[in-house]
Amino acid sequence: MTDYSPIYLPETDVYRMDGFRPPLVDAAYLGRLGVKAQPSPSMLEGLERGSRIFARRLEERKLLPRTRFELVDIEPAEVVPEIHNYTGRCPTLTYEINPVRGCGVGCQYCLVTDGVHEQPLTAVRNYHLYVRRLLEEKNGAGSENRNHYYYFSPKTEAFQEATLLTGIAHRILREFIDHFRRHPGSRARLFIASKAGARHLAVADGGETVLDLFARLKDRMQFNTSVSIMPKPFRDLLEPYAAPLEARMAAVRLCRERGIPADSALVQPIFTPYLTEEHIRSFFDALHREGIVNYKPEFLTACMENLAMLGPLLGLTDPRMERQLYEDYLLPSNEDHRKQRARTAPDRRLSLEGIRRMMAYTDTLGMSVSICYWVRRQLDIPESLIPLVNRNGFQCLGYQSKLFGHV
Repeated sequence: MTDYSPIYLPETDVYRMDGFRPPLVDAAYLGRLGVKAQPSPSMLEGLERGSRIFARRLEERKLLPRTRFELVDIEPAEVVPEIHNYTGRCPTLTYEINPVRGCGVGCQYCLVTDGVHEQPLTAVRNYHLYVRRLLEEKNGAGSENRNHYYYFSPKTEAFQEATLLTGIAHRILREFIDHFRRHPGSRARLFIASKAGARHLAVADGGETVLDLFARLKDRMQFNTSVSIMPKPFRDLLEPYAAPLEARMAAVRLCRERGIPADSALVQPIFTPYLTEEHIRSFFDALHREGIVNYKPEFLTACMENLAMLGPLLGLTDPRMERQLYEDYLLPSNEDHRKQRARTAPDRRLSLEGIRRMMAYTDTLGMSVSICYWVRRQLDIPESLIPLVNRNGFQCLGYQSKLFGHV
């Protein structure tokens, strides 16, 4: 096991919040908050179960990931490639790059783990050899006309301590550099979505920083920062080892200064109680100042167990927002509004209204929107919005299709 100190530390220690005790989120608790939505019995059962899990994990100090990882090796020939396509309608074939099992960032809303970070963190030391094999099979000799994205990394943070301090991330990037040297006409493209801050991009291996390696790939990769719309004190609790928002914007700035495409953002998760007109303007103005011209909005999706943890933490910032969070998710009519892994999204009407309000403002900034097929189908996004959605050449997750012109 390798112990480490996180590159960024939260201002608030979730284990040292005097007086905070996780409540039992049941019908009586919701009633005391003034929640008018009447959740189904299965919703209530999930909330109560989640409350007990939350209390146990807080008492046992298991809310945050352990700051240690184990290095392992794999047999590259035996790894089965994973395709990133939840809907079957994604606009390009995308292969996943996942060199870490678990994640050191510790997002309490994590799409992969529902915010549970009790599992050991394992980093694959020779993962780059699998990447080499995958690139040769899919975009090597005789396959130059195949448009493939490689997504680093959908299941975990690409640039966390386990990949940076070991050189794993650097070796993966070098495999792409070497691939393009061997196959100049390759139509492989690297898509990176990350909460990395400027310090992450400055970590060096073999005399080269992550940013240096990005610069060598600049015509064949894009860097999408991942940011959220939520109160700052709440973000500090929910993304404990992630870079602060300002540091993520600094990473975008550094990329753009080096000519690396970094003008699209994943805006996730969006907490509906915080999505006021004032916060929409201030948030997107900040992105626009850094040259972001496209974004993919994604509202918080959560299983009921996870919601029972997020609600009380949000209540520390503002009890009214906690009440509204339950109102937005617990209508029985919303029980089937689910995304991958059966995670519940906010009320459909509210979701569509929120997307329209964001788009109305960002259109004045010249920004376009990426909305995946699942969301379009679930919310019945009208055809009249599709031109705005597709403007600037971004698709689905924010893939920049114009990158395939750089050959």
